[in-house]
Amino acid sequence: MNDKIPSFYANASTGKPQEAADKKNVLFVVYPNIVLLDLVGPLQVFTQAQWNAPDGPPYQTFVASFAGGRTKTNTIVEIDSDPLGDWQTVHRHRPIHTLIVIGGDGAGPASGNPAFVDLLRHLARRAKRVCSVCSGALILAEAGLLDGRRAVTHWEDCDHLAETYPAVDVEVDPIYIKDGKYWTSAGITAGIDMALAIIEEDLGKAAAMEMARSLVTPMVRSGGQSQFSGALDRQTRDTGERFGALHDWIADNMQARISVEDMARECGMSPRNFSRRYTETMGVPPAKAVEVLRVDAARELLATTDQPIKSVAAACGFLDDERMRRAFLRNINTTPSAYRKQFQVS
Repeated sequence: MNDKIPSFYANASTGKPQEAADKKNVLFVVYPNIVLLDLVGPLQVFTQAQWNAPDGPPYQTFVASFAGGRTKTNTIVEIDSDPLGDWQTVHRHRPIHTLIVIGGDGAGPASGNPAFVDLLRHLARRAKRVCSVCSGALILAEAGLLDGRRAVTHWEDCDHLAETYPAVDVEVDPIYIKDGKYWTSAGITAGIDMALAIIEEDLGKAAAMEMARSLVTPMVRSGGQSQFSGALDRQTRDTGERFGALHDWIADNMQARISVEDMARECGMSPRNFSRRYTETMGVPPAKAVEVLRVDAARELLATTDQPIKSVAAACGFLDDERMRRAFLRNINTTPSAYRKQFQVS
């Protein structure tokens, strides 16, 4: 099944039809019991990217499964799919620009199908780019495609991926990782982030930002963003919303020195009572919480801007870049410069 984009498009400059083969072919690989959002999130990104461009959409999308036909998802919705083997026969001369293996509870049984894995391995050799969403990384690993490479999957599956495939360098934190032509992403919505990063690589940052606005995405997250949301963790711990306003105040005053006394005053408590109640609720002392918030803010700036490290340190309230370096080592076991080198969006 494709997404019903026609096979020919009128070229704005010549008025002549433009072959679909000129498009970047994106092949989504599914199997029974995939996570529906793993598929439809990236599928929507590639389908809608630069839809109104003069030469028509830059991508043509396809969905294929081992046997073809209707494929069950983890919802009541089923997906139509073409036989994956068609890409070895009918479409053997059609280039594969991006191949994306979707995740889901069916990844285990799918990776246990030698014929399916072997077919996927051969198609990956043809593809310019090979990707996985969520537990789709397990299938890429079974095919040997991630051996010696950095990879990520949903945090619930990271231990299983590392234990089952020790040749894969599994990282738990990032929302997506690019290693050569291989891209892997964390769970569910991280597939959208990966797709937006691919749009940026193919079409430029403006196209990715336009796509994000169209999807009403609040921000374009870099691969260095953690799949563990610090904000969500704080909200989960602070169910009574005792300290939500305080965390907003800290974010708004990141450049200033923030003492326990300052925070206690914002909460209308004595410093001693505030420290005790905050630590009981949030699981960390107030000073440590401020440091974590500063590190998180610095990570975002390092990944998404070209600001000098000293400027980032100042913007995030570190007294100097050396203090920021030590805070990074304490909290994420790397330095700001190494973090930028690994995760900065091009």
